[in-house]
Amino acid sequence: MKKMLATLAATTVCALSSVHADVSLDKIKLPDGFSISVYAEGVPGARTIAVGDKGTLFVGTRNPGVVHALVDTDGDNKTDKAYIVAEGLDTPNGVAFHDGALYVGAINRILRYDDIENHLDSPPEAVVVTDALPTEAAHGSKYLAFGPDERIYFGIGAPCDHCDPTVDYQDDRLGTITSMKLDGSDIKPYVSGVRNSVGLAWHPKNDTLYFTDNGRDGLGDDSPDCELNRVTEPGSHFGNPYIHAGDVVDPEHGAGKNPDDYVKPIQNVGPHATPMGLAFYTGSQFPKEYKNNLFVTLKGSSNRTIKIGYCIKRVVLDKKGNVASFEDFATGWAYKGESLGRPVDVKVALDGSLLMSDEQSGVVYRIAYTG
Repeated sequence: MKKMLATLAATTVCALSSVHADVSLDKIKLPDGFSISVYAEGVPGARTIAVGDKGTLFVGTRNPGVVHALVDTDGDNKTDKAYIVAEGLDTPNGVAFHDGALYVGAINRILRYDDIENHLDSPPEAVVVTDALPTEAAHGSKYLAFGPDERIYFGIGAPCDHCDPTVDYQDDRLGTITSMKLDGSDIKPYVSGVRNSVGLAWHPKNDTLYFTDNGRDGLGDDSPDCELNRVTEPGSHFGNPYIHAGDVVDPEHGAGKNPDDYVKPIQNVGPHATPMGLAFYTGSQFPKEYKNNLFVTLKGSSNRTIKIGYCIKRVVLDKKGNVASFEDFATGWAYKGESLGRPVDVKVALDGSLLMSDEQSGVVYRIAYTG
């Protein structure tokens, strides 16, 4: 695989790249001055990623049921040591690092591994932070993030495509973004009306939460859009299952509902584009105009005739926190309607580069600015 530099045009939805089936990194399109390389490979089902204080890259998975720890010991920007620090877990998708500890989110519980970077070859026994979360597996994969209030935040998806979880499951924890104290106490919903969020990030300047949400199926190729949302008030309702993408009234659950009664997305990202992880750029390697920009991965369509997504988007926000531009940053993980890779999560590395996991290929990429 090769590094490359290429010019990238801005579009609303990442278009499919006209590359060959044996796609290599010289087919990935990036803005001028950026390069991409493989940071780690052989990571089956790579999903959510987290960076430790010493630079260890932790990677959660779903089906393999393991959590990887990847280390670049010689500074060549490629992993040369790999460990499995947790295994036998039920969908340990969510990983997050805080105060020297690795937190892992499985379906119905969150675990903590203390002082993990000093014990990669002999991981400590997991501390159960909570095992009191819903057990539904559908949309139950956790994405963990720590808020500025020293609480753990995570989505609890609606366990269905387009049901009303508060009615059909009699559980108002479902279809929310929820938070709790670091010791697992005081679990409570933060916002509701969220179908399936697998990406949370706080603006580094004003501590506002931004999150992705995946739209429902069954309404055709072009509706509804998936969403990028912003929380301006705790307790807000974001519409699901009544209203989608700001103004699409659900044919089964939306009768009598007014779209103006729910928080609208700050950006619709395309129907069935599957937005996943997101991260604000807080490093110093990229040009200054990238500072505090938001990067969002679109995993790509699994049930759309003409597939879209398979890319990283760059979101520039204005002073009020609204979207000033929404444009392609990295594309090329699809060909002739087939996916050649599925971007899942993105994080800023200690050196200011950008790391991105690819679930389909079992790879973590590194995107750097070379000028």
